[in-house]
Amino acid sequence: MIWVVLIIIALAALGWWLWRRNTRKDEPVAARGPVDPFADADTDVLRGDPRRLKAADLVELYGKTLAVRGSLRLSEGDYRWSEHFLDTGTGVKRWLSVEADPDLEVVLWEEITDTDLKPGPRELSHEGVSYRSDEKGTARYTSEATTGLAPTGSVKYHDYAGPDGQKLSFESFGDGAKWELAKGLTLDRNQITIYHQSDEA
Repeated sequence: MIWVVLIIIALAALGWWLWRRNTRKDEPVAARGPVDPFADADTDVLRGDPRRLKAADLVELYGKTLAVRGSLRLSEGDYRWSEHFLDTGTGVKRWLSVEADPDLEVVLWEEITDTDLKPGPRELSHEGVSYRSDEKGTARYTSEATTGLAPTGSVKYHDYAGPDGQKLSFESFGDGAKWELAKGLTLDRNQITIYHQSDEA
């Protein structure tokens, strides 16, 4: 008698399993959105994601480790990018810009102080390198942590592009402020490693 009950239970379980499997077949599968075939999520996992940089993260490049002391979040119309203030703590200070236009571009910037160069001409020369006017405009920014700037404001900029990923950038923060000049070098993604200090994006 017991074996009859066991058979009935087994048949009932089998029937429920078959019914559940057929029901799941009828459930709509969530549609997956379009994916960029050139997106490199593996590199972001292994070397950190520059688009997630923020204060307290660590950046390793050219054998030096620099801390992100603060960030500027900039916008002009619908276009957005970031600039991060890096410091080794031993006197080496740089800025790192990160933008997607549409491909990811990471540029390391160093301030130039001893120059009479001004923005405006279609071409400029600095240290024997020729640069052509690339883009200019006015952006709004929000400052995070330590940047030396007000919490919010505006910045005029005029960027020049040179050979082999070299760049010049003029920036003027606020109304009537003097132009500041920096030279930049576009980094290959494998030249930089980022250590995020939290999982928050």
